[in-house]
Amino acid sequence: MNNEYDNEKFFEEYAKMSRSTEGLSAAGEWHQLKPLFPPLYGKTVLDLGCGYGWHCKFAAEQGATQVLGLDLSQKMINEAERRNKADQIQYHVCGIEEYDYPESMWDCVISNLALHYIGNIGIIFQKVYRTLKPQGVFIFNIEHPVFTSGVGQDWIYSKEHTPLYWPVDDYFKPGERSTHFLGCDVVKQHHTLTQILMGLLNNGFELRTVEEAEPSEEMLDITGMKDELRRPMMLLVKAAVKK
Repeated sequence: MNNEYDNEKFFEEYAKMSRSTEGLSAAGEWHQLKPLFPPLYGKTVLDLGCGYGWHCKFAAEQGATQVLGLDLSQKMINEAERRNKADQIQYHVCGIEEYDYPESMWDCVISNLALHYIGNIGIIFQKVYRTLKPQGVFIFNIEHPVFTSGVGQDWIYSKEHTPLYWPVDDYFKPGERSTHFLGCDVVKQHHTLTQILMGLLNNGFELRTVEEAEPSEEMLDITGMKDELRRPMMLLVKAAVKK
């Protein structure tokens, strides 16, 4: 997994984003992601790619007894420990692909906007299934395949720099996609919708919810938010183990 988040310039720009400064309430997908969580009181929660730790803090506030936040970026983990500490939360610098996924350890595994940096998500689905307890739940938000297959992951603009349309190309060719994000060159991984959903089903999960993120009515006045209704940017999924 690439680690642009320890790039000083990238991290400085990321820190200016509203979701960084204000937390979950400023995340455009939170109004859809929050209802996917099961009751967490007395539960154990693993956060893959925890970033600033906002979801870890949410789990702790909901009564989770043990929360582990993993992130490949030391800068992210430092920020999580500064902003979102709680007695039941531990943070570790660890990549999603490097974690050992002990068997039947967690009641709930969450991952927000991290899995599109993973090349072989099928293996991660397999490992998440193993580490979940019976009746465990896996909730994740990944960049939508229409977004990751976008050419340069940007609009085609008019001369006045108005977004005209979202170009999609090589949709059925999974793999690395280079884009420019927060002033830096960033490499992401494109996965088709079939790969994501069938990857879950083929590894034992039952699909409970599949939603495409849309901004809430309250956010439509924010500059650029109405354009988010023109193509999907994020895919939200809730799956449960059958064991």
